[in-house]
Amino acid sequence: MDNKELILVLNRDLADEHAAILRYTVHGYQEGEDTPTGASLLSRAREEMWHMHWLGMIIGKLGGEPDMKPAPYPFDPANRSTMFKSYIDYEKKLIPHYREEACRVEDPHIRRVLEREAWESAVHAGKFNKILKRLTPAEASGKPGAEQKLPPEFISRLQEIIKSKYTQMIQSIRNAWVFQKDAKMGWQVMDFSMTKMKQLAHVAEEVAANGINPMFKTDKLDLSASLAEALKNAAEDLQKTRRDHVELQAGNEIKKHAGLALNIELTVNQEEYEEAEIKEWIHGLKGS
Repeated sequence: MDNKELILVLNRDLADEHAAILRYTVHGYQEGEDTPTGASLLSRAREEMWHMHWLGMIIGKLGGEPDMKPAPYPFDPANRSTMFKSYIDYEKKLIPHYREEACRVEDPHIRRVLEREAWESAVHAGKFNKILKRLTPAEASGKPGAEQKLPPEFISRLQEIIKSKYTQMIQSIRNAWVFQKDAKMGWQVMDFSMTKMKQLAHVAEEVAANGINPMFKTDKLDLSASLAEALKNAAEDLQKTRRDHVELQAGNEIKKHAGLALNIELTVNQEEYEEAEIKEWIHGLKGS
């Protein structure tokens, strides 16, 4: 297949892996990362992040624009049993899909990546099947997540922060892939995306623990072809989210949640650090 078709094919795969990350992450948060089921789900989500990363790196290297919108993830939310059966079906369908694509690709590296995606999908299906078999009848017929205890207004505030931070994370990943020709800068940007992932988790776990799906949706992404412009926009966006976090700190409700309050304070300090670093990178680009 030609370069244009290959980018299109890989972007579809990217969307599928993105969808799997979100589904397993949300379910993992709802189960609780300190539970065996939750820990296993989050482990699968991290592996899917690698799958997505490999594909995104290839797309960027080919000169394509990564499609950062996740595909739908078809699953039956009736109970844990139906959910895990859906996950098994999803992963099993990826096995022949990736194998067929690998046969159509000439580049040996891309072919190996697709082949690896296939056999790791088989492993994921097997691990989900093990979880399904060890569920007790009560667990199998029940749903993950607890009843909502946080005030609706506070939940809404947290959801907006989740959306903003998720957008920042996806934006950073996109920038790292697209500007990877500057290897050092690409990895510095990717490093920040990992920090944002943890910042996102601080708030998303709180929402998911209340039985609500975190708002893993993005605002409009910046598709700048200029690294300097992308960094300038990233710095401005950090100023906005830091203001949002400071406002959250000033409210009364967060004072009732010591763990969340501590994590928000950490996030504010990290955002100040990130903004200062990015401004220094911009200054370096102007001087080069």
